[in-house]
Formats: sequence, C-alpha cells, structure tokens
Amino acid sequence: MPATTVARRRRRDAGQTLPIYLVAIGGLLFLALAFFAVGQAAATRNGAQTAADAAALAAGQKYRDDLRKGFLAGLRDGTDTTDPAAWEELLNGRGVPSDAACENAGWFAGRNDAAVSSCTPDSWPTSFAVTVKTRHAVGDSVIPSTGSTHAAAVAKAVVAPRCTVAPPAGGPTARPTPTPTPTPTPGGGSHPGPAPRMLICDGKGWTLDPDRPQDLPTAADLFSVRLAR
Repeated sequence: MPATTVARRRRRDAGQTLPIYLVAIGGLLFLALAFFAVGQAAATRNGAQTAADAAALAAGQKYRDDLRKGFLAGLRDGTDTTDPAAWEELLNGRGVPSDAACENAGWFAGRNDAAVSSCTPDSWPTSFAVTVKTRHAVGDSVIPSTGSTHAAAVAKAVVAPRCTVAPPAGGPTARPTPTPTPTPTPGGGSHPGPAPRMLICDGKGWTLDPDRPQDLPTAADLFSVRLAR
C-alpha cells in the first residue's frame, strides 16, 4: 500500500477519534462536577443537622436552668410546703415558660449559620422539637436549582427529671436528716424548725437547705438533657 494512502487513512482515523475523546472527557468532567455538587449538598445538610442539634440542646438546657430557678425560689419562699404540688411539678420538669428556651435555640442556631423555623415545646415529657434552615444555599453547580436551595433539619431535645422527693423518714439511699436547729420563740423558749426537705437524685441524697445554696443540687443534678433520635 502506498505510503500516501496509509498517511491519509491515519489522518482520517484520528479525525474520527477526536470527537469521541472530547465527549468522554466532557462526560467525566460533568460527573466530577456532579459529585462535587453532591458533596456540597451533603456538607450543607450536615451543617443544618449540627445547627438543629445545637439549637434543640440549647433550648433544653435553658429550660432546665429556668426549672432550677423556679424550684429553688419555691424552696426559699416556702412554696414547697404551702403548695407542694406546684413545687414538685417543677421537679418533674414542668411549670416554667418556654419562650426563653426557644430564644436560646435561635441564638445557637445563628452561631451555626442557620435560623430556627419552628420551636415546639411538649410537656409530656418535656421536650423541644426544633427545625432550622441554613442561611446560605448549597451553591451554584451543574445540578439545576442548587443555587437557591437551602438545607433544613430537625432535632428534638428531652428534659428528663433525675430526682424524687425523699419520704419524711428517709430511705435506704438517703443521707441521715440533720437535727433541726431550735427556733427561738417570743416566750423565751424554743422549738425545732421544720426538717429540711430531702431529694434523691440518681441514688444520691441532697438536703435542701436554702440557707446553704452552695450545697444545693445544680441544674445538671436535677435534670438531664439529651437528644431524642
């Protein structure tokens, strides 16, 4: 076969193969960009879930702190004796407003570049279901509409009581009740003051003496806060 014919055939084959290579390279590039877009979406979704988890926990922790404040206020002003049902309702994780808790959820969501869409408290058991939406969209990509798509996520935090009021005579897990301090009377005599209330929190006994705030249980001693999956 003449050399000129061979050279002409090679040029023709090369001209036919080039478009195939270009299509293959274009397809691989598109797949790479598509995988990148999927990665962007997954990262945005993970960020939304992190923000939702943080917001729900923040709501539960704020509510827990407010429960302790109400609980100790009742202990100081005598509500634990005059209205024990309301006082123990606080101990059971109910009885304070939830607005401040949801505001705290919004602040923590903002720290994670998201905004709270809804914050729904439920008192049976006490919990906060929080929905957040990312402030930034996934971003422009080869996949249509990602430039205006925001990720959303939901999380729920449960506030669970850890303590029960010990019976007057104490129990096997309670610490011995201290001897009441005599209270002076106008006639010059004295009589024992009321015995301090006792709590049992996860097996540990606490003497509730409002005159010794440093010995009172913390909010974390009184309630646990956890995510519900």
